[in-house]
Amino acid sequence: MAKDVEAVPGEGFQTRDYQDPPPAPFFDPEELKKWSFYRAVIAEFVATLLFLYITVLTVIGYKLQADTKAGGSDCGGVGILGIAWAFGGMIFILVYCTAGISGGHINPAVTFGLFLARKVSLVRAVLYMIAQCLGAICGVGFVKAFQSSYYVRYGGGANSLAEHYSIGTGLAAEIIGTFVLVYTVFSATDPKRSARDSHVPVLAPLPIGFAVFMVHLATIPITGTGINPARSFGAAVIFNESKPWNDHWIFWVGPFIGAAIAAFYHQFVLRASGSKSLGSFRSAANV
Repeated sequence: MAKDVEAVPGEGFQTRDYQDPPPAPFFDPEELKKWSFYRAVIAEFVATLLFLYITVLTVIGYKLQADTKAGGSDCGGVGILGIAWAFGGMIFILVYCTAGISGGHINPAVTFGLFLARKVSLVRAVLYMIAQCLGAICGVGFVKAFQSSYYVRYGGGANSLAEHYSIGTGLAAEIIGTFVLVYTVFSATDPKRSARDSHVPVLAPLPIGFAVFMVHLATIPITGTGINPARSFGAAVIFNESKPWNDHWIFWVGPFIGAAIAAFYHQFVLRASGSKSLGSFRSAANV
């Protein structure tokens, strides 16, 4: 139990109790015997499927409406702003729907960051990532099945580095963008903040969705915005062209580095609780 000390106007300093959840075990085979675990994995699969279906469909629709050769106009469609809203809005909706079941990760980088912070076990992290990648493939597959001609013509929503940008610029965009997202996830779900303000757990999906929205505004012109390896992987698998595959490593390395930095910053700097997680790793290794 830790004490949160804060000043109350006219009343001096008061203490408010909050409970830090214990670190998740590094490896917990008992999870594999629980239905709640598989329910959470299914929730991650379905959420990522829906996320990719809606967002990639939005991207394809925008490119069709903006294609002057197909009867569109330069100002047609939702534009970059609308695409960013689609990604951020879907994350807001899906995190709200799945947070109580799986934690609402919907992103291997988020899962990786939470694993480093000892919020989830290795077993859960690995199966979440597999479910997210499979869900992404199915979601983009549905887009191609329903709009095959437009899908191929307009790039399939696949991420790749834009022309005139260096690999370093693209990698930095993915690192910083994912840092913003994962840092927001840690801050929005911090038990210390939840204890102070009872409304925080209800509002947590909102800042997470806004983080995705803002990062998309900044990085769509550079990389098309990955910050989610499952999103990039699903689109690359279904589109299956050389350019997205050549650049694909950026959309795994960048987000994982950004997530690791965010986890370190939140746990070691802001909460100074990283030593506890490190100690639990050592304890588990000695058992």
